[in-house]
Amino acid sequence: MGQKVHPVVFRLGITQNWKSRWFNKKKYQEFLKEDYLIRNFLAEKVAKAGLDKIEIERSANSINVIIFVARPGLIIGRGGAGIEELKAGIKSLLHRKLKMPLKTELRLSVEEVRGSETRAAVVGQGIAEQIEKRIPFRRALKQAIERVARSKDVQGVKIMIKGRLDGNEIARKEWLRKGRIPLQTLRANVDYANVTAYTTYGTIGIKVWVYKKEVFKKEETGNRI
Repeated sequence: MGQKVHPVVFRLGITQNWKSRWFNKKKYQEFLKEDYLIRNFLAEKVAKAGLDKIEIERSANSINVIIFVARPGLIIGRGGAGIEELKAGIKSLLHRKLKMPLKTELRLSVEEVRGSETRAAVVGQGIAEQIEKRIPFRRALKQAIERVARSKDVQGVKIMIKGRLDGNEIARKEWLRKGRIPLQTLRANVDYANVTAYTTYGTIGIKVWVYKKEVFKKEETGNRI
């Protein structure tokens, strides 16, 4: 039986960094729940802006939330009104779910993602939007594969889709690959995302792997490993 590991989690500390950067033994459970609520709220609100990832950093008196999107203008709005609206929504959600107001300062910043066509999360969201609009899934897969493979930074891409494809009664999976995806090589920089498309006949899962390059770290002696 095959053992499957999340490609990003597998490479934490090697080619990938943590998306939540804080540690607190006494309030670990409370902070973890806050992070979960913040991520879910923002993922729903800014999905149409091409969300890539959300990073959360904590200090003694503040929470810094960094949103990486392909189209930041859709979030910021005129004069930063969109940022203030998101802040108010997060504070209201945490107050309602945790039964207490947020005591620390909340900072929200938006970063533009360069080369969004090579980001697994953005590619997966694009496919999900097309499937929800009832575009044939094979066409959506082929177009996405070709668009990602055109980038010079990408050495391989694989997309898998599962569910009741085209409304069939029996669920199945289909996948396409171009190039190579070395999932067992730790130094391989593999971007991965799992996106869900919601259709009238059920949910369809979309998995995207994008292999960009191998990352070599230098030792103290200057030799490559």
